[in-house]
Amino acid sequence: MNISDCSELLCESLNNNSGFFFRKGTLLEEGKTLFQAYEVWDTPQFGKLFRLDGYFMTSERDEFFYHENMVHPALVTHPDPKAVLIIGGGDGGSAEEVFKHPSIERIVLVELDKGVIDLARRFFGSIHRGSLDDPRMEILIEDGLKYVREIGPGRGDEFDIIILDLTDPIGPATELYTPRFMADCKALLNSGGMFVLHIGSPVFEPGRVSGLMNNLESVFHHAAPYFAYVPLYGTLWGMACASDLRDPRLMDRIKVDEIVRDRSLQDLQYYNGSVHEAGFALPEFIKKILSA
Repeated sequence: MNISDCSELLCESLNNNSGFFFRKGTLLEEGKTLFQAYEVWDTPQFGKLFRLDGYFMTSERDEFFYHENMVHPALVTHPDPKAVLIIGGGDGGSAEEVFKHPSIERIVLVELDKGVIDLARRFFGSIHRGSLDDPRMEILIEDGLKYVREIGPGRGDEFDIIILDLTDPIGPATELYTPRFMADCKALLNSGGMFVLHIGSPVFEPGRVSGLMNNLESVFHHAAPYFAYVPLYGTLWGMACASDLRDPRLMDRIKVDEIVRDRSLQDLQYYNGSVHEAGFALPEFIKKILSA
């Protein structure tokens, strides 16, 4: 493959010294929402994908690497998840995975940028699979900070699971990764509730990974990091579950596979009991990052 003509490539940096690329294909639409610039591409590698402010968000062919891992470790660990809050996640991929669990009665999806939801409805039906229009779904076009600190408490909302499906902790999103915001989210959790977020790449942003885990550990009794390769992100990617009562590391593969069968979780392409166990098995270099 000749990569000398970078005009044919979609590139993203991983840090100041490295990056990755995919061949462009066809530009389906580009523009600006009220908050960010977007591009929707039909690419040879991943089919349709979209980027926000030059960062890859999701694609129709690899979305399961991210969404299944964001959702199922926590929901399988929880014995009876009914109410879930998703902050961000306007593409509907995380919601689609949550709705696979038959006990779910309600999802509140708080998305700042209505433009992302509009793009998902028009281009990414294979990702949200109708979850954005499920009658159990409540979509609020709102700032996550305001919802967690004012709207949610004012309505008396409580959740079994809270998922932060956000852009990286840079710019306006930074505040949503702070210990204060994590504590505010914790206040909306039912007893035994669980909090989930992504923590970035231990290879290219080890300081971010260790910093976010320190934040979690300052708020929750259990904070369990786990890792999976996400093709569209070009690297090994970290996520974490946190709770005062529940620890997904105590769920062995036999128990996880039993729950997957009992709940009849359909169309899983990545997650199973062995993957659950393996994700929480940390390589030595990650242990050193987390202990620094």
